[in-house]
Formats: sequence, structure tokens, C-alpha cells
Amino acid sequence: MRPRISDVARVAGVSTATVSRALSQPELVSEETRALVLQAVEKTGYRLNLAARNLRQNRTGGVLALVPNLANPFFAQILSGIAEVLGPAGYNLLVADTRITDPDTLLEYAEPSRADGLIVLDGGLPAEALRRVPVVMACEWVPALQAPRVKIDNRAAARQAIAHLMALGHRRIGHVRGPRGNVLAEARLAGTREALEEQGLCLDAASLYPGDFSLASGREAALIWLRQDPGLRPTGVFLASDEMACGFMGEVQRQGIAVPGDVSVIGFDDIELIAHISPPLTTIRQPRAEIGRLAARRLLRSLEGGEAACEDELLPVELVLRASTAVPPRA
Repeated sequence: MRPRISDVARVAGVSTATVSRALSQPELVSEETRALVLQAVEKTGYRLNLAARNLRQNRTGGVLALVPNLANPFFAQILSGIAEVLGPAGYNLLVADTRITDPDTLLEYAEPSRADGLIVLDGGLPAEALRRVPVVMACEWVPALQAPRVKIDNRAAARQAIAHLMALGHRRIGHVRGPRGNVLAEARLAGTREALEEQGLCLDAASLYPGDFSLASGREAALIWLRQDPGLRPTGVFLASDEMACGFMGEVQRQGIAVPGDVSVIGFDDIELIAHISPPLTTIRQPRAEIGRLAARRLLRSLEGGEAACEDELLPVELVLRASTAVPPRA
């Protein structure tokens, strides 16, 4: 006979209500209890009857993640963390790339008939399109939308990056920004300015380079930096994403510039690639998988009728020191 939830409860030594909570709202039970339930599920071969549950609860069984660029490796761990939580709770993770998806199609995806909830990773979406189902925002956020946010303090993280360069002795410090209007890019730029101003320095126009988080824009910033007077250009450069940092380093090294001998470079995110380039990149590490897990748990609470508080949940970052930063030349 098909295993039932009561069979899982018997094997795990808990109540059926505890099994239900462990599978649908894992944050409400202890890690030890959840492990017992998952072991019992595997042992009994129990499977949620998702079709029956969704029909009974008038749900689709799907959660949609809206991602601004699926080609960006930054999002892989976040999506993995989301799926890690949603799967055991019986929800399918659907993903749409907002950069290439038609806006009208996105509106259709955000309907209750297509998805039970949204996890939004794109801060450039219109708020009015995201109010039809429960929403949680992760990493980026839509300022006009009142919904829970799981993110880092980007301004403080940028200040940490600048503090590292200054501790090494750099006083001419440049910044490659993200796209104009992007909430992450603006916060990181603000943190950069604040950290410099506190030390009596400023980020002038010649030391602020355009960017859009891509490899190509990092390379373009490097070309601008290379054309500047070697005695005046920044000896340390903080880039608002690791991809841009890789593009910047690759181009200056092709032109005979040593990293970090001639210029120190620090990125942001800690994507997997950067520990394996030469030199390995110093960066600000975001807890990307944990961001995904917490966003999914917040959404599950809302879907199960729990409290949908709109306060921010801030996660800590870490400065990861590698070989791309050092004391400035002739310091």
C-alpha cells in the first residue's frame, strides 16, 4: 500500500502534525526533528500527493523566481538555496529571466493561476505587477513594494571594501559602479563615497567608472583607467561585482599591468570562478545560498497563513582576502 503520513510519523517517532510542519514549514521545527522526519520519509518511500493537496487548497504548487540575468553565475547558489527549502515542502521552483521575458508574459506568470508566490531578485520590476500573490524580495528589492526583504547591507559592505584598500595604504581609490538606478549599485556607490569622505578623501569623476555588473563593462572600465595618467589614476579599484572585476583584471594584465603590483583590485559577491583566476580575487562574500533559503522560508510562512511581516532581514557579509590586493606601488 502507498505509504501515508501516519507511517512517516510512526517511523520518526513524532506526531502527524509535526511531520506536516517539517515538510511544509521546516523553520517551525528543530533541525534534529526535521532530520528525523526526512529520514523517515526516505525509509517509508512517502510522497506528498501534490495534485490532491493543490486541488484541495486551490493552489498551483509552484513558486516563481524572477531573476534579472540567468547567465550571471551569481544567482546559481541563491536558486539552489530556494529549491532546497521549497522541494521538501512540496513546491516546484519556476524561474523566469526578467531581462529576456516579455513584460506582459511576466504579468501572466505573477497571476494566482500560474504561481502561488513570487521570489523577486530584480529590483527594476514595476511594483503594481507584483501584488497579485505573496511576494518575498531577495538581494535586490523594489522600493515601492511593501513585502519582506532578505538582503545584505550593501552600503556597509562597500565601506568594508574601501577600508581594506585604505588599510593597505591606498589613497587614490577608484570605483566601478553598477547600472544607474539599480538599488544594489546605488547603495554600494553611497558606501564607497562615505568611506572615502570619512578619511578626508573624495570620489571624483575621474575615479568613478561606468559599469553594469558584466565582464564587458569591467573591461571598458579598465580601458578608461589605462588611458589615465599613471601618476594620477587610482592604485586601488573597488568594483561593484566580481564579473566586472574579472573583466578589469584581464584587460589591464593584457596591457602589461601587474595585479596587485601596479593596481589592487577588489570585487563583490564571491562567485566560484574568482578563487581560481590569477591572481585570485579579493572580494566581499555574500551568503547567497542562505539568502535563498531564508527567502523561501519567509514565503512558505506567508503561503501557509503565517505572519507576513515586511521588515528587512539583513545577513552578514565577509571580506575574503586573496592575492589581488596589496600595498600600493612605491608605498
